[in-house]
Amino acid sequence: MKEIIWKKNLDKLFSGFKNYKFRRLLWLFLFYFVATLILGTSLLPRSLEVAANQPSPRAFFSRQSIDYESEVLTEQARDRAAKDVAPVLKVDQSAIADMEYAIHNNFAKIREIRLLQGVNEDQKVIKVKNSLGFAMTDSAARTLLETDNNTLNYLEKQAIQILDKIMESGVQQAALPVAKENISKEIELLAIDQIYQDALKEIYKGVTLKETLINDPVSTAQKREEARAQVEPVRVTIKQGEKIAGEGDILTPAKIEALQQLGLLRTSTSFTNFFGVALLVLVTCILIVVFLRQYYKDILHSESHQLLLALLLVLGLIIIKILSSFSGTSDAMALIGYLVPASAITMLIAILLGTKLAIFSAFILGLYTGVLNGYQFQFVVAVIIGGITGVFSVSRLSQRGDLMKAALYVMLANTMTALALGMMLNYSLYRMAIAISFALANGLLSSVAAIGTLPFLETVFDITTSVKLLELSDANQPLLRRLLLEAPGTYHHSVLVGNLAEGAADAVGANSILARVGAYYHDIGKIRRPYFFIENQINSENPHDKLTPTLSTLIITSHIKDGLELAKESKLPKVIVDIIAQHHGTNLISFFYNKALENIAADNDKSETVNEEDFRYEGPKPKSKEAAIVMLADAVEAGVRSLKNPTPGRMEGFIRKVIKDKLDDGQLEECELTFRELDTIAQSFLLVLNGIFHSRIEYPDQVLKEMERRKIKDATPRKQ
Repeated sequence: MKEIIWKKNLDKLFSGFKNYKFRRLLWLFLFYFVATLILGTSLLPRSLEVAANQPSPRAFFSRQSIDYESEVLTEQARDRAAKDVAPVLKVDQSAIADMEYAIHNNFAKIREIRLLQGVNEDQKVIKVKNSLGFAMTDSAARTLLETDNNTLNYLEKQAIQILDKIMESGVQQAALPVAKENISKEIELLAIDQIYQDALKEIYKGVTLKETLINDPVSTAQKREEARAQVEPVRVTIKQGEKIAGEGDILTPAKIEALQQLGLLRTSTSFTNFFGVALLVLVTCILIVVFLRQYYKDILHSESHQLLLALLLVLGLIIIKILSSFSGTSDAMALIGYLVPASAITMLIAILLGTKLAIFSAFILGLYTGVLNGYQFQFVVAVIIGGITGVFSVSRLSQRGDLMKAALYVMLANTMTALALGMMLNYSLYRMAIAISFALANGLLSSVAAIGTLPFLETVFDITTSVKLLELSDANQPLLRRLLLEAPGTYHHSVLVGNLAEGAADAVGANSILARVGAYYHDIGKIRRPYFFIENQINSENPHDKLTPTLSTLIITSHIKDGLELAKESKLPKVIVDIIAQHHGTNLISFFYNKALENIAADNDKSETVNEEDFRYEGPKPKSKEAAIVMLADAVEAGVRSLKNPTPGRMEGFIRKVIKDKLDDGQLEECELTFRELDTIAQSFLLVLNGIFHSRIEYPDQVLKEMERRKIKDATPRKQ
């Protein structure tokens, strides 16, 4: 009975594996479990967390004699030396400039009022008092208004000189009243009439005296740094059995350093910390699912893509964990967080799954790095910046060599990040050099790792990347080579279609590389019977002239089936196979359909009918933007080639007619192209075709003869 129950439970379990939703939850749980396990190991027994200036939990005695250089005591000595340095003072020229400007401004206002027309002197006096913004006496205002320009200019010059004389020597806030009295005394010493002295004193009422002797933070900091640098490192010697701290004693930073040097701070793991990590991983898992639902629903419906994402994130976690395990072995290894090759993971995610997901993953990996490296902020920042730089450096990948260029970008970004963080955290030159070295090595290792693992991941998870597509676009690929040799007309047609499709796809934000490569292969089925297609017919004889329209249609449409067979034999990616299958949709072969109708009309046989469906391709209709663009480019290129006088106007009219016909026939109803994008595609097609069918200059006969003469002359061997 127990065996039957056990067997039923096993059957339920295995039936659950056949359920996609069950497997999806299982992979998510496994990722959560593995991530929590890896992060949780960072909470294994380690140094006791004690706080400075807090009571000691127990008594500590030295088990050995040691001698070490105390960073704490050295820093304290340096702080004292820096504190003893008096602040360096400097004259604030900007304050003097402000006061000079106030004097200039007062005189400028007086000059403006002096020039007013139709205003009597009393009114001008009132205007002076109102415009200056302070209570100037009537006599002073009248004096300044009635004096000549030379005297006024002289008074302004003297006011500035007196101000500079008193304030440029440096005046602190407490001495401003004395400075004001000195200015009045200097005015009284001027060899001018009393009324002008009084006027100058009134002008100074509108000048707010400012402190001009201020602290110079740069010079002060420099002096203090010089004082700090002169302090020799403090060495501490502890004898075996020496008491470091008693129970309840206040632990100073120096005592904590001594306990760390002696290795006396050991404790067990806190379960609260472990549950905190588990909760953090749960939050990140929820965020990943929400992000995928928002931006990458296709990944949620692809089990292989989910496994790939989980594998890459776990691989990144393992690498981070391994590197973090060396962080406490030496002072240099404490900076090993800069060596975390997170950009390798984000580059692979960007190439294989998507750019947005890769950027999001950079933040997740940065968060995990912080946990595994003792919650150190600098490593979180370094991983995020390096990871995002890796994403952007491969966002427009055009060849496998671009991954090496990506290494340079990541190395540069990592170096700048390490330099910035080092300056923020006051690294020594030695620590700065170590951090930059790790940052440089990080970029190189990330690129090498991405290059090495990309082909393997492409194959295992059956993902067609831009790099794979670029390899397929090589003219030496067997299928393309056969197409060139056995159906040269179709080959050149495919190249032109590829140019049209690439430009249009790029214009509407579709995958331009996929559109181009798909166009190269869309007609490979014509290899089987090349001369049944007009572009490969060398002479004027057309084999379709001897066939019935139905048989000709069967031959024409069979190039789709033949192309799919060749694609399967050559193991072309599914995205290319889809374009081959969909590039004609369910289009009507109107030439042979109309020919069949004409034959019936000529035979005058009313009993015979023509079924339109017999003259259509089997489909399916294009389901992606790229396949639809290839369909339109194929029809446009073939049609424009047949135009007698392909002027820009005629070509544009033909292009829009082709697009309209495809729309009316329902061929574009299953793809995601909008009307705006169709208009953009039409403009892109026209731009490319104008470059192909542009008008050429007709050279005069004499110019042609001269060119030929020079050509012959250049080809004649010269005597040595």
